[in-house]
Amino acid sequence: MTNSKRYSRQIILPEIGEAGQQKLQDAHVLVIGAGGLGCPVLQNLASTGVGNIGIVDGDTVDETNLHRQLLYTLEDCGNSKAETAKKAILKLNPEITVTVFSEFFTPQNATRIVEGYQIIVDCTDAIAVRYLINDVSVAKKIPMVYASIHKFEGQVSVFNYKNGPSYRCLFPEQESLDAVPNCAESGVLGILPNTLGLFQATEVLKIILEIGTVLSGKLLIYDALHFQTQIIDFVKNPKAIEKGFINGTMLLNRKKANEDLTPESFLEKCSQLGIVIIDVRELEETPEFNGNNVIRIPLGGLEDYSKKLDKNQEIVLFCQTGQRSQIAMNYLQKSGFVGVFHLAKGIESLKNQI
Repeated sequence: MTNSKRYSRQIILPEIGEAGQQKLQDAHVLVIGAGGLGCPVLQNLASTGVGNIGIVDGDTVDETNLHRQLLYTLEDCGNSKAETAKKAILKLNPEITVTVFSEFFTPQNATRIVEGYQIIVDCTDAIAVRYLINDVSVAKKIPMVYASIHKFEGQVSVFNYKNGPSYRCLFPEQESLDAVPNCAESGVLGILPNTLGLFQATEVLKIILEIGTVLSGKLLIYDALHFQTQIIDFVKNPKAIEKGFINGTMLLNRKKANEDLTPESFLEKCSQLGIVIIDVRELEETPEFNGNNVIRIPLGGLEDYSKKLDKNQEIVLFCQTGQRSQIAMNYLQKSGFVGVFHLAKGIESLKNQI
């Protein structure tokens, strides 16, 4: 074990000791999302000596992030969140190993990204991605440490821990594009994700060290405005577990489809007749991308609009960064559409092409 002096104050705890610190050093934890929740999770896992950390995030730092995402500074705006987070936590603890995935977590890259990790920490704000994380963790039989936030409230739980309940057991999937609004839409108290991220990091450490009572089968609800907490018990739903296992196993075993378009292949498809190009951004978002076959249908309206489309029609989707178009593609594929593609990194990747 390296540098025991750094960790001396936690090594003296009987529940940890040198053996526990070695467990932390040997652990492999994947953090999906390096935003409001991911920043405190990463800071605390790195500081306590979790030896191998993966960071997944395809977004860049924006000034609106700075009031709650404390790994970043004004000078980082425009830079990759995942890469910037790596540099920041290595300054905290240069003894750890950090692997960066500067991409959003999708069905196409999930198999590659999760390989070798023993715990997944869900720090996302996209409902579809949470189901994806759940299904992968069920299939791989590894825990998923979950949290979500909304305005002044948050919740945290641990799923798939030692054959315990899953995310689907608590939140049955709705075959719809409706979702809980994210921070950009509903706002959030800056300190709230840092509090919930600390809860998540604590659960990760308890799982690695095999100490305490893990929040498996329990949902902790935290109201920051009134400083109230509540714990709700929930149980396994065998059908939900089975659905997650089947989805995850199919995902992990399938061959990679060429559904993610590069800027070059996207522009090539845009020039072809008979292909429907759908911009799923909101109407006020820029830059505009005009073309003979381009239709702007915000993500929330795609469900109704898709009823007008032929399911054998070739469809190309795009948004700002690729995250919403990924969600839209997954929805259309579940609905039976057979020729759906999306611009993997969004219209931002076209800056040098248009």
